[in-house]
Amino acid sequence: MKGTVRLIPYVKEEVMETVSEMPAGVDLVQAPKIWKEGFKGAGITVAVLDTGCDLEHEDLKGRIVGKRNFTDDDNGAEDNVTDYNGHGTHVAGTVAANEDGKGVVGVAPEASLLIIKVLAGEQGSGQYDWIVNGIQYAIDLGVDVISMSLGGPADHQPLHDVIKQAVAKNISVVCAAGNEGDEDAETNEFSYPACYNEVISVGAIDFDRKSSYFTNSNNEVDLVAPGEKILSTIPGGDYAKFSGTSMSAPHVSGALALIKLLEESSFDRKLSECEVYAQLVKRTIPLGYPKSLEGNGLLYLSAPDLLMDYLQQKQFSLSV
Repeated sequence: MKGTVRLIPYVKEEVMETVSEMPAGVDLVQAPKIWKEGFKGAGITVAVLDTGCDLEHEDLKGRIVGKRNFTDDDNGAEDNVTDYNGHGTHVAGTVAANEDGKGVVGVAPEASLLIIKVLAGEQGSGQYDWIVNGIQYAIDLGVDVISMSLGGPADHQPLHDVIKQAVAKNISVVCAAGNEGDEDAETNEFSYPACYNEVISVGAIDFDRKSSYFTNSNNEVDLVAPGEKILSTIPGGDYAKFSGTSMSAPHVSGALALIKLLEESSFDRKLSECEVYAQLVKRTIPLGYPKSLEGNGLLYLSAPDLLMDYLQQKQFSLSV
C-alpha cells in the first residue's frame, strides 16, 4: 500500500535564518500561563511520527531522547531520521523547542521528543505499514503522546487497531484533521487516521480566531488550534512559517504534555487517556462555528481561569 499515506499538504509561507520570538500560536493557546505554574513538559515524552527531524537544530538540542526510521530512505537505516522535507522538524519545534531566549519556543519546552520517521523523500509519502510500525514502536517505548500530522483517504484496519492499542495504554493520539476543507460545515471531508473516534482530531484557525478555509469539517473534529503562518524550526538551523492543520496538531500535542503534568499533580495520581481528554476539553473555548468545524472549540489552556473569573464576577453582581 505504498503511497497511500502522505504528508497532509501545507503551505510554506516564509523562511528565515534567524528569529528570536515566542511564536504567536504558542502565545495564543496560553502556554506561558501554564509555564508560570511550574509545568513545562519535563518528564513527558511526545512521539512525533513524521518526515524525520534535524537533530542538530539548536532549538531542539537536549529535547530529543530517541529516534527510529521506518521508511526506505537512506536504504532503510534505522538510526537515520534525516528530514528531507522539513515538515517533521517544524512539527517538533512547535511541540517542544527550547525556551532559551533564542530562536523559537515550543508549547512544552521541557518535554522529551521521540522522533519516528514514517514518511519518506521530499514529498513525504509512505506505506501504511510504516505508520503502524511507528505507532507500535512508540507504544513499546511507553510514550505519553503520539503526534501525527499525516493522513490518507482510506480506512486501514491495522492502523485503527494499533491506535486503539495505544489509547488502551493511556497514550493520547493527536492527528491533524486534514486540509481538504471547502469552507462549508455541512460537507464532510475525511482523512485517516484523524477521523477515527479514538484519536484527537485537530482543525485549524488563524490568529483572528477565524476558521481556516482549508480545515476539514466532520463529526470527529475535537478542537481547533492555530494553523496559519505558524513559526517554527526547519532543517539547517533555520525557521519558517507554515500553514495547515499539520501545524495545529502539535500545539495540542504539546498542550497535552502540560495538562498531564498539571492535572496529575492536582489529582495526585496518574490519569487515564479519557481523563486527560476531559481535561483538554475543559481547556477550550467555543468560537461560534458548527461542531463539524471546531469541535469543542479553540485550545485555550487558561480557560478554567476565565470561567472562575466569570463566576466570581457573577456572584459579586448577585450579592450587590
